Parts: sequence; C-alpha cells; structure tokens
Amino acid sequence: MARWIILSGIILVITGIVLHLAPWLFNWFGRLPGDIRIERGRSYIFIPISSMIIVSLLLTILVNIARRIME
Repeated sequence: MARWIILSGIILVITGIVLHLAPWLFNWFGRLPGDIRIERGRSYIFIPISSMIIVSLLLTILVNIARRIME
C-alpha cells in the first residue's frame, strides 16, 4: 500500500510541475470532438466526455503497468 501512495505522490508532483512550466502542452484537453459545451447568456455547461474517456484509458494502462512492475 505504501508503494501505491508513494507512486501516486510522485506522479502528482510530476504532473503539477509539467502543468506549471508548460501549460500549452494541454491546451487541446477539453476541446476534443465529443466534449459538450453549452453557453447561454451567463450560464455555461461543460461535459468533457471524450477527454474523460482518454483519461480513463491512460489511467487504466498506467495502473496495469504499475501492478505488473510491483508484483
């Protein structure tokens, strides 16, 4: 369990550093085909369907790789 927490912390720190130093790398995120944006007057609704599918796939792959390495 401790390995998972340490690995999660390292991944979060690296992601935070990348987002802080190079935010333009993720400008495409949230603007993919399939992401729903509705703007009416002062109301704004954003449903990132395609973006969340990509995040889910990447996390599934990373978790499976991490599980195989740690066993």
